[in-house]
Amino acid sequence: MSYTATRDPKRPPTHPGAIIREDILPALGRTKIELAKLAGISRQHLDDILNERKPVSPAVAVRLGKLFGNGPDLWVGLQAAYDTWHAARDVDVSKIPTLKSFA
Repeated sequence: MSYTATRDPKRPPTHPGAIIREDILPALGRTKIELAKLAGISRQHLDDILNERKPVSPAVAVRLGKLFGNGPDLWVGLQAAYDTWHAARDVDVSKIPTLKSFA
């Protein structure tokens, strides 16, 4: 039996900082200062990501992917999903037409 996880479309995707804050940091037993130093970013920058004030940039995604061993694509994808969900609700596209393709 297989199960496909689904997310309520009204609920935003989780910010990557929340995943690091809630899941990864406790599992590693490391401090924010240690993590920032290992990743080569400032403690303040990491704190801004963990508190969802800043996005995970592609450069930081590369660093996190190396540090955690899961590659940058995961972190870029998580951030893109978060950003796209919010943009779809914030950007007014009511005056933009939808063009039909000709095949």
